[in-house]
Parts: sequence; structure tokens; C-alpha cells
Amino acid sequence: MYTRIQETARFLKEKIHAKPDTAIILGSGLGRLTEEIDIEQEIAYADIPHFPLSTVEGHSGKLIFGKLGGKDIMAMQGRFHYYEGYDMKEVTFPVRVMHELGIRNLFVSNAAGGMNPSFSIGDLMVITDHINMMPENPLRGKNIPTGPRFPSMHEAYDKEFIRTVDDIAATHGITLRHGVYIATQGPTFETPAEYRMFHLLGADAVGMSTVPEVIVAIHQGMRVFGISIITDLGGFGEVVEVSHEEVTAAADAAQPKMTLLMRELIQRI
Repeated sequence: MYTRIQETARFLKEKIHAKPDTAIILGSGLGRLTEEIDIEQEIAYADIPHFPLSTVEGHSGKLIFGKLGGKDIMAMQGRFHYYEGYDMKEVTFPVRVMHELGIRNLFVSNAAGGMNPSFSIGDLMVITDHINMMPENPLRGKNIPTGPRFPSMHEAYDKEFIRTVDDIAATHGITLRHGVYIATQGPTFETPAEYRMFHLLGADAVGMSTVPEVIVAIHQGMRVFGISIITDLGGFGEVVEVSHEEVTAAADAAQPKMTLLMRELIQRI
């Protein structure tokens, strides 16, 4: 695995001109953030050695290199999910490659279901912690030498980044929620009973991604900021059927606020 990571990184180093230290992973329906990037290079996943291919609608499947907030960044327009049939090593392969390319800051975004009664559809939730309910840990197996065998997850989401984003939001009059994200295998949306159970466990939002990527980022010593767009609500009040199209539409409507926060956070780090 580590040999393939290094081969992919060498391929990209020969292709790209910039040397970003920040990368963004764009979740379901969040690909339009790339419209704010001054794009210098785009590389399709299909053209990258050993890279998986995204199969989910709303995930374009390309690496983008350019400037956001006046600084060099790398963006994944489309991520990989366990429910697509990939194993965790494949899901997190891009984060391993990022480390080899010199990325030190990872920003992760996702569309998530809200189960905190105070949340509304379209809210932005800064992730302060997570609960891993996926059936496999991406660090299972032989330890890759970029990190310790037993990494601490006591502060997976960087507190300085969170304080900075809170300040940016206050300056622009943007309401932010803070909460715990719980990751499940998918691909089904949760039942009302599952929403209630997850909330009792201490979670405020649920999704099918992000946590494996964060675990691998922390293993490699990267600083992480995570944000969820609350695209549906469950577990309290009237039970409403959820579709992928509705999730994408809700995420799309909230993108301008998330883009502003990401851009200014990059400017300040």
C-alpha cells in the first residue's frame, strides 16, 4: 500500500506546479465551491495511478489545484465511500497521497442529517468531535510509517481552526452550530429510531463519510477542520422521507456561506 501511495504522489508531483499545504475534501452536493477557486490545474481521478473512482451523483471525480483566499490549495471534487464497495484503505488513499504532497491542513465537508432538535435544514455545523460507527477502522492492518501505531484522537478537530471560523462567522453574521458527527456505513438513510438512538449516544449529525479521512489525517499529524451542512432532519417531529436529490439541493443552497468560511479560514492560517 505505501509503495502505491508513493507512486501516486510521484506522478502528481511531476504534473503539478503549485505546492499547497492545505487540502479540501468536498462532500455531496458541495462541488460548486470550486467555482470560487482560481483553478490552475485539474486532474481526473481516472488519470491518476491507483486512484479509486467516485460513483456517486454529485461527486465529479477530479483533483483541483489552484488558489482560494489568495493561497495555493488542493481540492478533491468528489470523495470515496465505504458503501461504494471500497475498503477503508481505498477510501482514505487520497489523504495518504496528500501527506506525501506536503499537505498539512485538511478541511473536510459533508452533507449530514441533523438530529439535534435545535437544528434546521441548511444550518452549518462545525464538527467538534466524532463517533465512529463504521465496521472497519482505516488504520487496521500493518502500520504505515507516517504515524504511530496507536494515534490519539483526543483532539481530532483543531480548536484554533474552530475559534477562527467562529470569529469569521460572527464578523459576517453567519449562525454556526457546533456538534458531534457520527459516521455510519450507509448507503441507507437512517430510520427515525436510529436518529433517536444516535442522538442519545451524543451525536448531533449523521453521515456516511468524513471520519475515516479524519482518522488517517490525524495519524499523519495533519490539522483538521470539519463542517457539515444539515440537509435533513430526523428522529423528532414529523417523519419525512429523504432523497439524495433533496440532500444535494439543501447542500447547494448553503454553499455560499460555507465557501466564505473556507476562503477566509485559508486566508488566516
